[in-house]
Amino acid sequence: MSVPVTHASFSLERRLNAPPSRVFAAFADHASKKKWFGGPPEWYQGESSLDFREGGRETDVGGPVGSWVSTMHAIYHDIVENERIVYSYEMLLDGRRMSVSLSTVELEPDGGGTLLTLTEQGAFFTGSPESDGAQVAGRKEGTGELLDALQKYVDGN
Repeated sequence: MSVPVTHASFSLERRLNAPPSRVFAAFADHASKKKWFGGPPEWYQGESSLDFREGGRETDVGGPVGSWVSTMHAIYHDIVENERIVYSYEMLLDGRRMSVSLSTVELEPDGGGTLLTLTEQGAFFTGSPESDGAQVAGRKEGTGELLDALQKYVDGN
């Protein structure tokens, strides 16, 4: 019997005190992205690569030392400089696919800053509606934490 799938979507917004060009660069430049995208400093940081172009790929591997390993593989589908990034990605936990998502990051000028809107549409595979619901909530929370880290990075804090 196959594992059931749960479909879910969410959107998150952040008002950033940096222009869209700085926010876009934080996604586009690998060295910059590594400063805000990832787990806590005490986590194991494995393979990390970024080919930021339409058709390009990204990989990030890491997790708590001595525990589980999270792997993210992304493909970039649409990039409009300083305005929009659309990518799909799969998340694996210890090599087992947990989800596949389509994400859109939109950047709009907001005074001297940027209004960032991230929308994610996902298919989650964990085996039960209860565990999928927890995974969706965890993904939204984790994505929010990444956007908080992005905000600190681009705001210069």
